[in-house]
Amino acid sequence: MEGSISNERIDDIGFSGYRLVQNPEWFCYGIDAVLIANFAALKKNAAAADLGTGTGIIPLILKHKYSPAVIYGVEVQPEVAALAKKTVGLNGLEEEIKIINATVRDASDIIGKNCLDAVVTNPPYVGGGEGIHGSHPVKAAARHEIEGSLEDFIKCAFELLKDGGDFYMINRPSRLADVVFLCRKYRLEPKHMQFIQPSEGKKPNIFMIHCVKYGKPELKFLDPICVYEKSGGYTEEILKIYER
Repeated sequence: MEGSISNERIDDIGFSGYRLVQNPEWFCYGIDAVLIANFAALKKNAAAADLGTGTGIIPLILKHKYSPAVIYGVEVQPEVAALAKKTVGLNGLEEEIKIINATVRDASDIIGKNCLDAVVTNPPYVGGGEGIHGSHPVKAAARHEIEGSLEDFIKCAFELLKDGGDFYMINRPSRLADVVFLCRKYRLEPKHMQFIQPSEGKKPNIFMIHCVKYGKPELKFLDPICVYEKSGGYTEEILKIYER
């Protein structure tokens, strides 16, 4: 880890030697970003977008794992988008990763409609207005639907994707019914779902879903992933994700 000014820090993320600029007073990326980036099986040279990219962690991992031609990172908060742009510059990826400071409601007007092969998102998990009192505004916007609702994210994915394009989302099980309903509303047909358990025997606290624009109905459930061993360390499956 290297220090920097203004509460920023630079972290080695463990993929291709890429480094990430973060401000721990706002938020730092967690395993959710690693899981969804691994789940999103992008085709080589794909054109993709990450909605709510934060400081750009998901585009970095996608670049490492799948070598897409271009990834648009859409981030509404200007100060966070600025960190993402620093991250891109730090890694010399200006041609491959494009950071866009905009709301998801405007993203398709900037990037273009029906033009992407894949859209990935780790959106705010909590409905707007729930429990945000006293939160730092940057942190609150990352966790709560203040700058864009769940429907806004899903509608944006539909607008951006080509017919047959892939949509990947990670969210909480409490939002599962809403996610499936809204995906079908916007003709993003659920094809694969995978639950994430903190450890063996614990209830899932995260799920991931893969949808296809105008896909045929057929939903398959993948084996659940356990994050931690009883000893507290990562499971073998999680370690393999970090090794890829």
